[in-house]
Amino acid sequence: MSTFPTDAPAAADPAGAPVRLTPVLGVTAAILLTISCITPASSLFIIVPELLATQGSGVVIALVFGLLVSVAVGACYAELGTRTPSSGGEYAMVRHTIGRTLGWLTFVLTAALLVVIPPVIALGTADYLSAVADLDRSVTGAVVMLLATCTAVLDVRANAVVTSCFLALEIVAAAVVAYLGFTHAERPVSTLVNPQALSDGALSPFTLGILMSGLAVAMFVVNGFGTASYLAEEMLQPRRDVARAVFGSLFVAALVIIVPTAAVVVGAGSLEDLGVLTFPEFVEGWAGPGVAAAVSAGIALAILNAVIVMVLQNGRVIYASARDRAWPEPVNAALTRLHPRFNTPVLATLAVAVPGAVLALLVDIEALLGITAVIVAAVYLLLAVGTLAARRAPHSGWKMPLWPVAPVLVIVALTYALSQSAAVDLAITGGVVVVALAYELLYLRPRRATHFLVDARGDR
Repeated sequence: MSTFPTDAPAAADPAGAPVRLTPVLGVTAAILLTISCITPASSLFIIVPELLATQGSGVVIALVFGLLVSVAVGACYAELGTRTPSSGGEYAMVRHTIGRTLGWLTFVLTAALLVVIPPVIALGTADYLSAVADLDRSVTGAVVMLLATCTAVLDVRANAVVTSCFLALEIVAAAVVAYLGFTHAERPVSTLVNPQALSDGALSPFTLGILMSGLAVAMFVVNGFGTASYLAEEMLQPRRDVARAVFGSLFVAALVIIVPTAAVVVGAGSLEDLGVLTFPEFVEGWAGPGVAAAVSAGIALAILNAVIVMVLQNGRVIYASARDRAWPEPVNAALTRLHPRFNTPVLATLAVAVPGAVLALLVDIEALLGITAVIVAAVYLLLAVGTLAARRAPHSGWKMPLWPVAPVLVIVALTYALSQSAAVDLAITGGVVVVALAYELLYLRPRRATHFLVDARGDR
């Protein structure tokens, strides 16, 4: 049996037995859960329109370039995820490759995302159900968060079944858009490779500068494939299946996003419409309001599906931090308690999901989207550096081909993306870093023999 080095044994329950999640997931279930977190239909209907408004008919080229960067990031997740299969995800990977302090910093950065991103996505539910019912946006977002929480505390295999059903519906919605767009084609497919951009609603030449201006958004369209690393501890064969889940989910998500986007470019009444119409409006023009309402309902289900998997994975990160003794002992004991039937970290899940529901109800958290983009880029940069450092010690997990091309590409691309970020977002992220380092210096470092002992489960 292969094992991974750890600083100390995993946290234990009062009886002395190690606190562990149960390995039950095969590669198919892991891929389905990961795709559900990427929620390609949500990306298609919510993020892609932002790209269409600037990239015009060059949007597919922008998406392909963004996908290449995502594949490079995915290679980092796949290699480090097989080396360090832990529910801690990124912070466990960074801790085992480039050190304790940066591992803690990674946890704090990801923890900020855990609370903010799910309710931001949940708030979009009411927008897409407006064709069916007039719902309060904040209340609907909070209800979606609570529904997702109720599902996320169930057995992980039950979640795989639930999210797979929702995933099938959102893929159908994307397929309807693709079919209608291509069957109502107004221009040849060659438009996709001889594109025109949009500037203030008017057509303009598609240049390298325009492509690069959309790269920061395009590279995050398939964001969520890192979920495979959060599930590694519950996979039956993480050394083999983490990489398969990362790249399998990336491939499927790319198809679900890029093909319907191409169809909209080909089928739009005019290229100028790409900057002003939503996907449901395109569908209504092609097939009527009934089909458009059905597609909107599919988008709402996609949002719920994504929030379920996010809450599920986020609870596991909080659980892992407590198992690794990142907090005072009473907190660690509470957050590592597993449900006696489902073997899921109920309190840890509630600890991250309930604040998210409150934020959705009371706070304008969509104003934090710029900050979340900066934090995601910073975490990816830490992973890339960790991947460069990982080869210092041999390991028998999956190894990326052409190393170190992928991590170097990630570092270059995301450094550029960060350079384009708003100064206020960078400053706020810097404040989070300062708080994280202060906690590490004042609380964790004096207790380094007993706290933040990051664990990683070896293959069975």
